[in-house]
Amino acid sequence: MTNTPLKINNLRCEHLQEAVALDEPNPRFSWSLSGEGYNRTQSAHQIKVTNLNGDILWNSGKTASAETLEHEYTGAPLSPLKTYTWHVTIWDESDQKSTAKSQFTMGLLHTKWDAQWICVPPSKGARPPEATLLYRNPFRAANVSNFRKNFTLPTAVKSARLYATALGAYRFFINGERVSDDYLTPSFTDYHKRVEYQSYDVAAQLTQGENAIGALLAEGWYAGFLGLDSKKPAGIWGRKPQLSAFLLVELENGHTIRIETDGTWKHFIGGLIYSDMLKGEKFDSRMYPNGWDTPNFNDQQWPNAGTDVGAPADYLCAARAQPVRCTRKLKPKSVKQAPDGAWIFDLGQNMVGFCTAKFKAKTDQEVRLVHAEMLQANGDLYLENLRTAQQEDIYVAHKDGEVEYTPTFTFHGFQYVGIYGLDYQPDINDIEGIVINNDLPEVSTFNCSSQLLNQLYSNIFWGQRGNFVSVPMDCPQRDERLGWTADGQVFAPTAAYNMDISAFYTKWLDDIVDDQSEEGAFPDVAPRSNSTNDGAPAWGDAGVILPLLLHDRYGDKRIVERMYQPMKKWIEFIRKHNPDYIRENRNHNNYGDWLYIGQATPNDLVATAYYAWMAKLMSQAATLLNVREDIAYYDALYECIREAFVNKYVNDDGTIGSSSQTSYLLSLFVGLVPETLVKKSVNHLVQNIHDADDKVQIGFLGVRHICPILSQFGHSDLAYKLAMSEKMPSWGYSIVNGATTIWERWDGWTHEHGFQVPNMNSFNHYAYGSVGEWMFEWMGGIVPGTQHNVPNPDSKAYQSFTLRPTLGDDLTHCDTGFTSPNGQITSNWKKQANGAEYTISIPANTTANIELEAEQGASITVNGEPIQVNYQNIYGSSRAVFGLGSGDYTISVKPK
Repeated sequence: MTNTPLKINNLRCEHLQEAVALDEPNPRFSWSLSGEGYNRTQSAHQIKVTNLNGDILWNSGKTASAETLEHEYTGAPLSPLKTYTWHVTIWDESDQKSTAKSQFTMGLLHTKWDAQWICVPPSKGARPPEATLLYRNPFRAANVSNFRKNFTLPTAVKSARLYATALGAYRFFINGERVSDDYLTPSFTDYHKRVEYQSYDVAAQLTQGENAIGALLAEGWYAGFLGLDSKKPAGIWGRKPQLSAFLLVELENGHTIRIETDGTWKHFIGGLIYSDMLKGEKFDSRMYPNGWDTPNFNDQQWPNAGTDVGAPADYLCAARAQPVRCTRKLKPKSVKQAPDGAWIFDLGQNMVGFCTAKFKAKTDQEVRLVHAEMLQANGDLYLENLRTAQQEDIYVAHKDGEVEYTPTFTFHGFQYVGIYGLDYQPDINDIEGIVINNDLPEVSTFNCSSQLLNQLYSNIFWGQRGNFVSVPMDCPQRDERLGWTADGQVFAPTAAYNMDISAFYTKWLDDIVDDQSEEGAFPDVAPRSNSTNDGAPAWGDAGVILPLLLHDRYGDKRIVERMYQPMKKWIEFIRKHNPDYIRENRNHNNYGDWLYIGQATPNDLVATAYYAWMAKLMSQAATLLNVREDIAYYDALYECIREAFVNKYVNDDGTIGSSSQTSYLLSLFVGLVPETLVKKSVNHLVQNIHDADDKVQIGFLGVRHICPILSQFGHSDLAYKLAMSEKMPSWGYSIVNGATTIWERWDGWTHEHGFQVPNMNSFNHYAYGSVGEWMFEWMGGIVPGTQHNVPNPDSKAYQSFTLRPTLGDDLTHCDTGFTSPNGQITSNWKKQANGAEYTISIPANTTANIELEAEQGASITVNGEPIQVNYQNIYGSSRAVFGLGSGDYTISVKPK
């Protein structure tokens, strides 16, 4: 019986389903497949690219290949700002044909950005010198500017796109309506190196006749408060926000009209007294010019905008990643009055964003919304951990009546919001939480019989959701909110199971390279903000780790090609300053196993283990790119580092370094322990955990590895015990004490001591959430392109993968789902009275290596039929190993 044709899904151009402005002259096309039946494959494909007139610019021809990822355009040169359609045809194993199409739009492609940069008129000034006192707030955040222009369209509109950017943060309006649902545009970058622009389809908002375009301009990351440097808390890249944009309108009569920012635009300071990322917002509705963004508004009293030099044209590039948007809304769980008089709304979830508030106000009344992650023991908001951040939004009423207020250019990390200034008890529905984050596709599901582990998965996901705002931030609430590179690399494997991070991390790698020093040092933080220091071990190393991860998970070879020279510069920087192969020099802050609890790990051991890993990764990159002389060089470098590491840190009895948990974890992960000592070292690790009352004693760098290393070496029972523990320190301790995200510290709050020191005590900090990788790769058992935990260079992006679910003693079932770049993978298991049953789905055009816990002679059936298996002793136990092609399977394993 012939199967139905395969279905083509998830069409992507440059990792994006909505590719609206590409500055890649040779964009890449990807798709996934699905279909009924078994062992379904793509036998050939063909890609055509046409312009909107239907003219073919590229025809790949029918090509015999199963590849569905990263097909590079090689046709005629694509034109700037033009939209194209790409058509893909595939043939299956029976030569049945399927077709699909999508569109993409090119960006400037490095042509000149002609629009002028506009700003506050000279008479108004920008952010004044610190000595002046012109601000209406104690922390001296600047006003938000309103800009507007009227224009006439003589005929109906055929198409129209707005291209916009800012040194600051902007929001555009046409004829009284927001142009898009994006927030906090443009993205956070090093504005001295690169400024992103966005593109929007605005045809539906334009009309024949009179039109108005308006924009708000705030300080944003560019000129607003940022980071943790009290000596220069604002204006890191500049002190004068500027806006630049142009609107291209194609009329039905064939003519094109271009409207761009220049000195004819009008400027006014409206109701937004300030709106700052860290300091919150004040909106004075008495000053708001109603209808300012509509054609009929009288702007005769508004002065013309000022003009300035803006960003150099060659710094402008199209946005690489999905924008920040509202991805969900939350309703409060309760409302009660605190001792200080505030009405406290509990949203039930630590979230990132802001609130829409409804309330009754009187003329000139000031209402404050104050946001916090936790409550003090007496019920007041806990604000001490914010340091100098001000999570407060203020509304000033212009008349008596009902108000609905939503902030504009700020965001907060919070679960609780307190309303101050009301003389009545508000209704629970008067507050709505607006959750914002980069709108990345969410690609995982997880559910098991342990509610604690389900909550842990939720906490990890919400931590990622809240901190992926333009860059992978460390935390969303205090005066920091920066792209710390170790946090981002440690968590990246987990992040890639939760969301499609390909475009988001590609953009962040641009930031990392932008801030690489001339000598080759990658940064601790990207964008750097105030820091000019060398990146520390595990922090700067993100510039090597992440490109290989993106290739492994998404099949992106181009990112490795682009990063290869910066990666080489980084590792040569390390080698130059550490000729004896122990990484002790030019480590800057050398944070080590940051915020560890329990026994310390020597920082130079951590650094040298990472150095060895970098050499190993560089060899993998050289192999991928077929740079043969570099393969030999990095293999030799790894062996030299390994030898030095063993001589200094590894003892004959298998103890390592300080015998801390992280000493063992990093050494085993990187493969630094001599084969004859591996078992002894593992036993010492296990004994260390037992001696600590079966509790973790690790920090940011050890946490990713503790459960996977235990499972890899046959101690999954202990890994499960740690994951499900409720003792302090553990993930479970925070959960049973109300956590809905991952805490920065294991002991951020305890029954014995209350809150930790407030200067570093975030309750939404995803680094410890890197245990999510173990939940997917060992509980669910979904492993990308590996055999027995060894990378398989012939597989990428789950074209072939391993399923090795590992059953926990205290669980009855576990269901795991993951939408890979090649399609939907399902791995479900449940225990039965006599054995276990597995329900799995393998996407079309992929294969899986199945490794199930089973002793020799077990009865194993697949969809009711016996199957021939090989038994192997791996991961410390016997496993039945066999391969399967695509399809849906029910597998039964019963002991002999």
